[in-house]
Amino acid sequence: MWKEKFKANTFYDFDYTLLRWAFDPLTRLDREERWVDVPVKLGGNHHIVRVQGLGTTADPSFEVSSDSEEDKEALLSHISDLFQWNIDIEKVHHHFLDTSLKKMFQAHPGTPIVKDFHLYDCLMKVIIHQQLNMKFAYTLSTRFVETLGTKKDGVWFYPDPETVADTPYETLRELQFSQRKAEYVIDTSRLIVDGKLDLEALAIESDEEIMKQLVKVRGIGPWTAENWMMFGVGRPNLFPKADIGIQNALKFYFELETKPTYEQMEQWSKEWEPYLSYASLTLWRSIEG
Repeated sequence: MWKEKFKANTFYDFDYTLLRWAFDPLTRLDREERWVDVPVKLGGNHHIVRVQGLGTTADPSFEVSSDSEEDKEALLSHISDLFQWNIDIEKVHHHFLDTSLKKMFQAHPGTPIVKDFHLYDCLMKVIIHQQLNMKFAYTLSTRFVETLGTKKDGVWFYPDPETVADTPYETLRELQFSQRKAEYVIDTSRLIVDGKLDLEALAIESDEEIMKQLVKVRGIGPWTAENWMMFGVGRPNLFPKADIGIQNALKFYFELETKPTYEQMEQWSKEWEPYLSYASLTLWRSIEG
C-alpha cells in the first residue's frame, strides 16, 4: 500500500464533503475519523482510494492511500480532480463578501463543490433522483447499485453502462422504479454503450453545449443536466432556479413571506457570477442543519 500527503493551497471544508457524501447510504466513510473510501474505476479495474482529512478548514491537508502502485499516478490524478484541490476557494469566498450572500459565506467558509465519484454514476443518480424526495431517491439509487453494481472490500461501485443497458425494464420495476424512470436509466445507458452519448467528451464542452446535448436525451431536462454539470463535471457557474431547496434557502435567508420568483432569483444571481455553483451549494448547506 502507498500513502501520499497533500497540502491544500486554499482553505477547504473537508468535513462538508463528508457530510454531503454521508447523505448517500452507499458511501463508506467515517465523519468522526474524517475519511472516505472512494471507488475508482480505471481500465476495467476497481480500486479503493482512502482519503483522510488531517488539517482544518483554514489549514487543510490530506492523506491519500491505495493498493495499486502501477496505477498510483492515475489514481492521484482522479482524486485531485474529484476533490478539485486546484480550485482557489478563498478567491471564491472573497468574491461573495462583496455580495448579498456575504453573511451566508461568512457562516460557511471553504465550501467546495462535492462531486460524485464518476460521470456515469452521477448521471444515473440524478436521473433516478429527479422529482423524488431525498429519502426515497436514495432508497432507489441504493437498490439500483446493490442489484446491478459491484461490492469490493465493503465499498460499492456503480454498475457499468453495459450492465445497465442489458438489464430488462422489469428488473428496475421490481425495485419500485416507475416504468418511465426504468426506461430513462436503461435507454440512456444504451446510448452510452452505442457511442451516441460520450460523457467524457461531453464533459469538456461548454455549459451551453452540454445543456443542448443532454436535454435531447429522453428523460433528461434542464434540472438533471444542471445537476450533472455541477456534481458530475464540477462546473462553477450553475444555479438551478427550479430547485426547491434553493428556493427555500433564499426565502429563509432574505426573510421572504413566500418563495422567490424566477425574476427575483435571476436579478439576485447576477452579482454571484461566475461562481453560481458555490452560491447554490452554500444555499443548500444553509438549510441542511
